[in-house]
Amino acid sequence: MIQDNKEKYINPYTDFGFKKLFGTEMNKDLLISFLNALLEGSEKEIEDVQYLNSENLGDGYGDRRSVFDVYCLAKDGSRFIVEMQKAEQAFFKDRSVYYATTPIRQQAPKGEWDYRLDDVYTVGILNFEFPHGEYPSDSYRHEIKLKDVEDNHVFYDKLTFIYLEKLFEQAEIARYSESERRQYEESKKVFWDNYSVLKTAERKGEIRGVQKEKMDTIHRLEAMGLSVEQIAQGVDMNVEDVKKLLL
Repeated sequence: MIQDNKEKYINPYTDFGFKKLFGTEMNKDLLISFLNALLEGSEKEIEDVQYLNSENLGDGYGDRRSVFDVYCLAKDGSRFIVEMQKAEQAFFKDRSVYYATTPIRQQAPKGEWDYRLDDVYTVGILNFEFPHGEYPSDSYRHEIKLKDVEDNHVFYDKLTFIYLEKLFEQAEIARYSESERRQYEESKKVFWDNYSVLKTAERKGEIRGVQKEKMDTIHRLEAMGLSVEQIAQGVDMNVEDVKKLLL
């Protein structure tokens, strides 16, 4: 028997897969859950996000273009850049700071302004570790803000960089034991079962909404004195079905 070696699920560690899972309106709840998990312990809670243009061309001719994996705006005005970085770069930190300038500069309105800014977060999901000794070996989440070097207090709390190291290594199924693989497959099954139930309920709700809208239209056309044939043509149904609905 020939085995089908095609992947059943999208790989979230590809550029396409990452943007498909976190950067589409259909999966917005997944992004919100992810951001709230990152912000756990803070007073901020994300209720809704609006996707922004992830390709930013700068303010004028010749400005360098910035292209983000995911760029979104929360209800409270906070802006989030979410990037997946699969390989270490010599000036990765410089790149993060440069990217953060886009959501900062975009907040400047035309005309008078008192310079008040909303929060800006840059989130990096990394497939590498920062230089040896920079962080404890068992640390994988790093939250960076502007601090005073004298007493270590947060000087400015509206600009935050959050980095997650080693997630690719932890997600590599080949490293799992047999028991861990079974747990993973079971959890994946539960996830997709729940997803299927949710989508089925949504589709039923949409169908009911369409049916009610069509019935309302049929009754309005009947009240206007149109014939059954004219009504059927107006709602794109056959005459016999319309007659049954008008009984």
